[in-house]
Amino acid sequence: MVDSESILFSIFTAEGRENPYPSLAELRRADPIYYNATVGTYFLTRYADCQAVLTSADFLAPDLEWCAREVVDWREHPAAAFFYASMLGSNGERHERLRRLVAAGFSARRVAGLRGAVEKVSGELLDGFADELSGGGTADFQELVGSPLPVAVVGELIGVPREEQGQFRELGKEASRLLEPVRSAEDWARADRAVVALREYFGALLRERRARPADDLASTLLQMRDADDSRLTERELVDTLLLVFVAGFETVTGMLGLTVFALLTHPGQAALVRAEPALVPAAVEESLRWDAPALMTERITARPVRVGGLAIPEGASVTTVLGAANRDPERHPEPDVFSVRRADVKPLSFSAGAHHCLGAALARMEGAVLIGQLLERFPDLGQAGRPVRRASITLRSFDELPLARTG
Repeated sequence: MVDSESILFSIFTAEGRENPYPSLAELRRADPIYYNATVGTYFLTRYADCQAVLTSADFLAPDLEWCAREVVDWREHPAAAFFYASMLGSNGERHERLRRLVAAGFSARRVAGLRGAVEKVSGELLDGFADELSGGGTADFQELVGSPLPVAVVGELIGVPREEQGQFRELGKEASRLLEPVRSAEDWARADRAVVALREYFGALLRERRARPADDLASTLLQMRDADDSRLTERELVDTLLLVFVAGFETVTGMLGLTVFALLTHPGQAALVRAEPALVPAAVEESLRWDAPALMTERITARPVRVGGLAIPEGASVTTVLGAANRDPERHPEPDVFSVRRADVKPLSFSAGAHHCLGAALARMEGAVLIGQLLERFPDLGQAGRPVRRASITLRSFDELPLARTG
């Protein structure tokens, strides 16, 4: 008899965080729509089921109404008020209104216009990385490149000066504790402190942009609010910038480190990409499928529904395990094989449907620029010690990724 709970909880361990995919594959085979009473959610591990849930209007993002039911003391937590009232935690007309305003900052023209800045910052960071590697030294890719690049890019997009960006890396990490499926009192406390600090900063930035507009998202949101009948409140503006900033670097930081790690642990694939630079975008996409920076995301049923033939009641929590879906052999044959020449790669790593990540195109561009430069400049790069995974269930990233030249 299969013990689905033991399989599920194995991914919560240190070993499971390192590689959750064997356990997730076992859970998909044994119980692809598994309800766990302890966590209080249905875990979905098949691609078709996850995609159906993410794209259906029958499923809602956990919002402030949900939070008020589930988190009794939510008013005492600034992080709860932020997260569940933000674009990420809203639905229907309110979500559409917030998304419409932010979308202007992620237009194809705007993303294309950032490419030069991405190339420049990436090159500068790799210069510093090269200095650390000189003379046979070891360099932490995550510290020197993987984390600062997306912070710099989203900072450029929003309007955060480069010299002020470093302070937000740790604050963003702390605020992201709310993405965990189970939160401790310490998680709440640290997330609350981070949200308070970030709100103070972005409130001040908006006041600065109101007095001196610039070509950035902060100024764009102010202009659009003045022209929009629905009129965002000051708190909504602040929280929108906060969300864009945190979301804009947390998952990209994870994606960059995971892609480098995937290529270095599959040297034959790295050689293919190095020989054919046109494969760089495909390598990024395959990495997103092979090891997604966000392992899972939650939805709430808006009405009684059926998923994969199973009846689920209204108001139930449903967790789409994106990492498991991406490795579903029904969608991606030989899913545990990392192949940059894989055909028809369609990962759910940036979600799907109404809440599909607005910054997906920018993230992919950052990944392609960096990986292209890295492979060209460091043909003999390899691991230099055991990487340190982030202690998170939802977000897959490295805290440390030590590398060195092997030639």
